[in-house]
Amino acid sequence: MPPILVAGLDRRGLLFEAPMLQRNGEEVEERGSARELLDDLTRLGSRLVVLGPRIPDLVLPETIRRIRSLALTRSTSVLALLPAGEPSDSEDELVRFGANGVLRRPFEREKLEALLAKLLSVPRRVEARIPVQGQVVGTPRANAGGHFYGLSRNLSLNGMLLASPVRLAGAPDLDLEFHIAEQGRRVRVLGRVVREAGEVGWPYIGYGVEFLFVPPDSMDAILSLVRKGSVTSLEALGRAGEAAGIHSTIRRGLWIYEIVDPVPYDAGWLAEIRRGPREGWRPGEAGPYYVVEGASREGVLREARNFVTRQI
Repeated sequence: MPPILVAGLDRRGLLFEAPMLQRNGEEVEERGSARELLDDLTRLGSRLVVLGPRIPDLVLPETIRRIRSLALTRSTSVLALLPAGEPSDSEDELVRFGANGVLRRPFEREKLEALLAKLLSVPRRVEARIPVQGQVVGTPRANAGGHFYGLSRNLSLNGMLLASPVRLAGAPDLDLEFHIAEQGRRVRVLGRVVREAGEVGWPYIGYGVEFLFVPPDSMDAILSLVRKGSVTSLEALGRAGEAAGIHSTIRRGLWIYEIVDPVPYDAGWLAEIRRGPREGWRPGEAGPYYVVEGASREGVLREARNFVTRQI
């Protein structure tokens, strides 16, 4: 079993708190710098890293950001332990950078135990690119800032990495709905944005979403997908390097937009729009840009074309 790695803790943390991390006999190993920590995280594949503010070569928020930015470490659970004297907004800042949990001294052992149980039992994530329909709880559907379409990037029983074309202010609760095409099942969950995810590139904004409530049938569908452990996307969506699956292309300024063949689902049709630079463009190599919905195949293609023509 990979060890739990700790860095940046003072003598008190090493003497009294590090032993508490050995809930099930896990080894706890200290690292003296952020560089050493990141090197060993990628090599060992540790499920949990515990950080304090005394990291000599990087500040704590930047250390967390780098853990989240690396493909081999971004799914590692990060727990930050702060002294009582840290600024009052430190917790929010660390969560924004990607910490899964933050505790400030003095903290109760029971609270630490509960948080460790959650962080060490995070189920395996699978890469899953699925169009997601979302709505900020309490906003009308017609509100452009409250209702949106996005794409999942990965998925677990506890949450997802969501790529959204709109900025979601604060840490809102979200009603999310998506269709797992290979299962023919529609999934609905209630989630909460817990962090912005810098690893999701432009033109999307990335968000880490924790599931608050998942109905039993939706939980079964997600569990089947996670157990399968394969990359999931809507059937018929084109893959990089393949011209098949592209319905049409539109040139707008310096960009080429690809409209992918529409895909039917329970409530209508979905069409993905991809975008790549005009210079050097090759069919099938554009990146994900947006997903539109329509009542029919012709309707969703019309919506996709209208969306592209509005782009500058």
